[in-house]
Amino acid sequence: MFERRSIKWPVILGVVMILLVVTLTIGWVILTVIGGLKDPESAPIYWVSLSIGAVLLICMLAGVIVYLTVTVKAIKLNQRQSNFIDSVTHELKSPIASLKLYLQTLSRRQVSEQQRQDFHRFMMEDVERLDNLINHLLDAARLDREAEPNPAEDCRVDQILNQCAHAVCLRYRQPLETVTVHAEPAMITAPPVDLGILFRNLIDNAVKYSGSPPEVIVRLRPMSAGKLCIRITDNGPGIPKELRRRIFGRFIRVGNELERAKPGTGLGLYLVRTLVKSLRGTIRVEDRRGTTGTEFEVILPGLRIEPPENDPPEQSHVAPTPLL
Repeated sequence: MFERRSIKWPVILGVVMILLVVTLTIGWVILTVIGGLKDPESAPIYWVSLSIGAVLLICMLAGVIVYLTVTVKAIKLNQRQSNFIDSVTHELKSPIASLKLYLQTLSRRQVSEQQRQDFHRFMMEDVERLDNLINHLLDAARLDREAEPNPAEDCRVDQILNQCAHAVCLRYRQPLETVTVHAEPAMITAPPVDLGILFRNLIDNAVKYSGSPPEVIVRLRPMSAGKLCIRITDNGPGIPKELRRRIFGRFIRVGNELERAKPGTGLGLYLVRTLVKSLRGTIRVEDRRGTTGTEFEVILPGLRIEPPENDPPEQSHVAPTPLL
């Protein structure tokens, strides 16, 4: 309720001020015209006053509109930053508290070898969660600074998709069959690191927000005019149409951050959109055809290639190679 009020009252105040300025302008014009018509001898003074007054009132109106626009943008930015701080605080506090608990248990109590191994595995998962958070923040900072881009290389997109799918399944401890990849051999000239960030975030989002059990399908097919189409589909609840543009904003996550069950910072899709634009591509979101779910479609410049003789079949679950 506080967030709605914080943006509601500045908007109301701005609209009232705009109406007052418009009313004052209309009244000034009417009174000046009437005065000029009634007193022809002083008409030039009225017309000069009309011109000067109208210009000043129009400038006031423009100033009010600019002020309202800047205020609304500042409030929205403040809300996104608050959401981001809540998210990062939660993402930092949860694994740190977990690590502290496991370390205290190991130092103060005798545990079996099996429990010790389980604790080590849980602690490694918490460390990986912290590492993923830090990488997200560093990636976003690098893109915001518009630093020197990573060197471009000829990359096998189908292999990168398989690597990303494999990494996401390992992260969420899901069976490898969770993500099915249908990818024709294709090549894109781009920084491999950027492609990895792009597709890993999309597949990560798809697995994270899928139904139970999660089911994600990744398709890669060549298009005409040297384009490649990559579709990533999940079986989750879907994204409302009115939110599909907002989700690509920085720090944007739908709902209250403190009441959210899914981890995240609201930077993943922002990174995706920024990288797609830098690669001269497009991205769009739509409903999954025929059933519930979401489909992300990414179109990038690239070409289909003839696969080497020792390449695996086009359809696979995930490749056994780790994500670079």
